[in-house]
Amino acid sequence: MSDTEGSKMEALLCWAAHIGISDDPSPAPSSSIPSSSCLGHSLVVSHFSDAGGRGLAASRNLRMGELILRVPRAALFTKQNVLHDEKLASCVNKHPNLSPSQKLTICLLAEVAKGRGSWWYRYLVLLPSSYDTLPNFHEFEIQALQVEDAIWVSENAIVKARSDWKESLIVMQEMVVKPQLLSFRSWLWASATISSRTLFIPWDDAGCLCPVGDLFNYAAPDDKSCAEGSQVEGHEVKELTELADSNTQRLTDGGYEESSASYCFYAKRNYKKGEQVLLSYGTYSNLDLLEHYGFLLSTNPNDKAFLQLDIDVNISNTWAKDLLYIQPDGKPSFALLCALRLGATPMNLRRSLGRLAYAGFLLSNENEAIVMKKLAKRCCMVLEDFPTTIKDDVSLLSVMDKILNFSTCFDRLDLAFCREEFVGFMQANGLQGESLLDTTLLSAKALRSLERWRLAVRWRLCYKKILSNCISYCSKVMSEMS
Repeated sequence: MSDTEGSKMEALLCWAAHIGISDDPSPAPSSSIPSSSCLGHSLVVSHFSDAGGRGLAASRNLRMGELILRVPRAALFTKQNVLHDEKLASCVNKHPNLSPSQKLTICLLAEVAKGRGSWWYRYLVLLPSSYDTLPNFHEFEIQALQVEDAIWVSENAIVKARSDWKESLIVMQEMVVKPQLLSFRSWLWASATISSRTLFIPWDDAGCLCPVGDLFNYAAPDDKSCAEGSQVEGHEVKELTELADSNTQRLTDGGYEESSASYCFYAKRNYKKGEQVLLSYGTYSNLDLLEHYGFLLSTNPNDKAFLQLDIDVNISNTWAKDLLYIQPDGKPSFALLCALRLGATPMNLRRSLGRLAYAGFLLSNENEAIVMKKLAKRCCMVLEDFPTTIKDDVSLLSVMDKILNFSTCFDRLDLAFCREEFVGFMQANGLQGESLLDTTLLSAKALRSLERWRLAVRWRLCYKKILSNCISYCSKVMSEMS
């Protein structure tokens, strides 16, 4: 953390303490905590270079379920709190067709426009200056995802962002904000802030920004029962009944509590002093994380690989498409396995065997062999059709890391195996000749693009590894049956 950023953080924590934000779980904060900071009893700001960058560490040993941070309602950046500004409220309320997230995005830009005059100024100046969410991806970076579904999601995210901006533009023009805040670029920044940092609150679908509370980095849900459930074929039966609930609450390790009129955060497990304290925002695949939060996990137990398979439409329509996927360990989801088993069953037997298939039972060794061969063959075909292999992507990421670390320990040979892709990157960023071999020639814009390209390569590598795991899983099942 630079000296400037450090002083801004000190100012934020001091401001937060004065408005009642505290990491002391006791009703009355202890006198040992200096009023110059809202942290120190349970948490401390720290930097984790390999795990999310800036985050919060335990300042003492913490117990699972222990209250570790309380943020009063008045401190939350909500539409309700911002619209105490009558002029702003008048502009926003004249446009009831805007979505809750559009309105909160407008509120954020309005507060940014106030500069030091904003009550949340100490918080706003520490928000990231840029994001790597999918709406911020450019064409080259989108195509680098390689998977058609991911490319489609990215393109639609950009279309939606532009549509939301155009619909909101009239409101911002009525507010007479600075011209630069009316740009699509400013909208992308503000909407990405809302997408990646808001927490669930029961009275507003847009959620809220939570000063200090949004310093926690993400950890995928790792509940033991979920881990055990993923090892049995019936796991997705529970998923079917809980699917609606999973989208209603964005943070699973805390929430707004009426009893204290505060947003309360709890330790998701035991932590030793100095460990990074993580929170789960919910269950997300890597594509979900990339789209809404701008990062992904190399090991994500909730990741999914969707695959186009030739399944009878009458069978596949029985299941929601988002339930037909391959899990990180290579196993087909419960719904996908059921659909494949029934699809491999002769037409005249489907009615009699349907109940067994939908209950997750193996129909026969012959049927299972057909399913595994079909699934493995399709995975092989998809992997062969990609322009790069798993090995290529691993090597490419190694070179990218060297470039981003301003290393001089690589040459043309390092770039040769993915020359076409490197050329595409250089053309997309107006780079010439030996630019990549001299990292000092890369502009901030090019380095930002390189970060997004790297995310795209990491995502497609995770996808390919799932397909590779599926091939291994199918081979193991067939071997055990022979």
